[in-house]
Amino acid sequence: MLTEFKEFINRGNVLDLAVGVIIGGAFGTIVKSLTDDLIMPLVGRVFGNMDFSNLYVVLSGEVAPGTSLAAAREGGANVLAYGNFISTFINFLILAFVIFQIVKAANRLMPKKEAPAAPAGPTEVELLAEIRDALKK
Repeated sequence: MLTEFKEFINRGNVLDLAVGVIIGGAFGTIVKSLTDDLIMPLVGRVFGNMDFSNLYVVLSGEVAPGTSLAAAREGGANVLAYGNFISTFINFLILAFVIFQIVKAANRLMPKKEAPAAPAGPTEVELLAEIRDALKK
């Protein structure tokens, strides 16, 4: 079992996957920072200095007007944090767009695999010869 595990780990695909997961996690952190620290403040500014991270609807419990999302949750209120969802969704769109661009660039750089040539079938002359031979029998 140890030998099989060692063979599994030493396959190139597993190591590539591990590297991809690590880089993806780091890249996700960068995109989250880009969204939270640069994009959302600009979007909030366009919408009148709105802080999207504190946009929520109280589903149950009592919350004073102007209370932050964290304070509302600490107070035991059940809230629908749609502002946080908006930030996370924008985060996803940026990440998906960047990954799309990376895959598109990688596809351009990789050599195109030619489809294997179709096996050469019999020529017309050979087919006619087969038909002739079959009719002779």
